[in-house]
Amino acid sequence: QLQLVESGGGLVQPGGSLRLSCAASGFTLDSFAIAWFRQAPGKERERISCISSTTGSTNYADSVKGRFTISRDNAKNTVYLQMNSLKLEDTAIYYCSAAFMRYCSGYVGAFWGQGTQVTVSS
Repeated sequence: QLQLVESGGGLVQPGGSLRLSCAASGFTLDSFAIAWFRQAPGKERERISCISSTTGSTNYADSVKGRFTISRDNAKNTVYLQMNSLKLEDTAIYYCSAAFMRYCSGYVGAFWGQGTQVTVSS
């Protein structure tokens, strides 16, 4: 019953934008730190952003800083990842996860979504 479902992926041209959604069911996401990860073929899984459960503070990987924004809408029990100025190297499967922790330092995800594909291509 406890699920995370990502949506919003797709095909976009370089410089374009997408907004990914991570909808939670079976729990209220405001009790968890929520993170977005991505994995491209042949590369390690990369944590790209995280938002804390208590303060809503955020952090970003250097690879996406200034281009991506994580946010939450507690009324909708959903976390978003707004992706702007997309680059070819952003192509990956994007996953959201929830962790039994307040903050994002040393993040260890307990629950994971199935992923959504983002492809940036001209």
